[in-house]
Amino acid sequence: MKSFSSNSLFRPITSVIFGTLTSLTLTLPTYAAEKIYFVFDSLGVSIPVRDLETYAETGRLSQQLNRYFSLAGSSEEDRNAFREALSTPAPIEDPVRFSRLLNTEEGERILNYFGKVINVQGGRNGKFLIRGALVQAALDEEGLTVINFLNKLSTNVQIDLKKAISLAEQVELIVNGTYLFTDKVIELAAKETEQTKNIDFSQLTDPRKQGSFQVKKQTWNLTDEKRKRNFYVDVYQPQTLPDKPLPVVIISHGLSSRPEDFGKWARHLASYGYVVALPQHPGSDIKQTEDFLEGYSRQIFIRDEFINRPLDISYTIDELERRNTSLFSGKLDLENVGVAGHSFGGYTMLAIAGATPDFKALEQDCTLDIGDLNTALLLQCRALKLEQKEYNFKDERVKAVFVVNPVNSGIFSHKSLAKIDIPVFIGAGSYDPATPFIFEQVTSYPRLKVPNKYLQLQEGQAHVDFSQLDAGITDMLETTIDLTLPSPQLLDGYTNSMMLSFFEVYVNNNSEYKPFLQSVYADYISQGQEFKTHLITGKSSDELNQSIDDFIRDNNIVVPRER
Repeated sequence: MKSFSSNSLFRPITSVIFGTLTSLTLTLPTYAAEKIYFVFDSLGVSIPVRDLETYAETGRLSQQLNRYFSLAGSSEEDRNAFREALSTPAPIEDPVRFSRLLNTEEGERILNYFGKVINVQGGRNGKFLIRGALVQAALDEEGLTVINFLNKLSTNVQIDLKKAISLAEQVELIVNGTYLFTDKVIELAAKETEQTKNIDFSQLTDPRKQGSFQVKKQTWNLTDEKRKRNFYVDVYQPQTLPDKPLPVVIISHGLSSRPEDFGKWARHLASYGYVVALPQHPGSDIKQTEDFLEGYSRQIFIRDEFINRPLDISYTIDELERRNTSLFSGKLDLENVGVAGHSFGGYTMLAIAGATPDFKALEQDCTLDIGDLNTALLLQCRALKLEQKEYNFKDERVKAVFVVNPVNSGIFSHKSLAKIDIPVFIGAGSYDPATPFIFEQVTSYPRLKVPNKYLQLQEGQAHVDFSQLDAGITDMLETTIDLTLPSPQLLDGYTNSMMLSFFEVYVNNNSEYKPFLQSVYADYISQGQEFKTHLITGKSSDELNQSIDDFIRDNNIVVPRER
């Protein structure tokens, strides 16, 4: 397996944090901080900001700064890294857009988290102080650096070292956990491979390759009068309809994305005889993000999307029923529909499969400090301001669900996911900073109680297709210049082959594709690749769950009761 360092893994998350922590809404202060106080319980050390500035520029240590380094037991390497960090600018291209991000609920949550460490003197959360300093530093010609940030602080601050140490320990725990569970899935997949008889896949159909049908695309503009909701649907189908029932798959795009971004998935399925519909989700698509960035909206996504997205899927199936006779000669099989979703689309499709939002469990997750390191939870916590009633979006016409990098672990508890009674396939990436593997897929997979369930781990997969990146992810990942990534074509092959095989078995009732839903096949298509894929089935679920329990116990992790 390709090894990855904690530095390379978490630098994308760091970029998001710096990118979010700016704002234009505060009055510029006229008084600057003179000292930074480092506090550990009742002990404290103060360092003048000018001493840090001098150290950054010349490398000369003041008596107080030298004393602090001695107390901290820092090495020469630590000091050099600290000096470099003081004057290295954060990669902020547009301070105005970053300022808008801070005024969202997601930005407020991140600010509050770091405000627990950077306090106003006396110990009060420093989130508003941080916001004021960051907006000025981001707008300054020198850009946002630690020194510039400190110079823009409107009053002296204190750094709570005890909480800072706790934060560092949490990050280390997540890094170690990511290593552990990545290795565990690889181990379980290898064990399943050993228990499977050898198959000569070179003699079988290659589900990575395009099928025999030519594909055409059309776009429908729909209006759901009941919800007063207008959206379009891209529909892919064989150029010439075969003389047999046509399997149907609906695909839900992710946050800040669009149906066109998943055209490759649709074309692959359609080339095998599927009719594939990809609805737009207005309010959480790329247009909503663009409106936000340009100042036309104050939200990255509209909160009601937690409700509207699943309803979009059912309405799309309804529309296929209405047009079945006129456009498809009545051949669509709409009693055995497959659904697929990416990221926020993963939430959408798990909801349509029967998972119900658990607000009590979500509220507990959203109050845990360690939960703030889960970037996907920033999105899910917004659901707490919905009307907290029983929501049930299950559509009985859906018979199989395939989700990649799903947003789900906070809003769906074990009780929620246990309500799903159809086959489920979950895809995950080892480099994913947006829906981290350790938070969003590892914990969710054992909660599923269906016998036919699969978990695919793709090494190096980082949430998005680099030829069609979600808004904002491009800049974030460009900062990870030392992070080697697999080609989109390789990852497409891993996903397309599993998606097609999954739907062939559980939607099209074609048992010839069952061999491809085994760990031995993942091992086969990974041969000779630097970045491999691994697949486990329900056989390994209990052992993975036991590893999760052991990790929680060994690290004294507090698990909410509702979980």
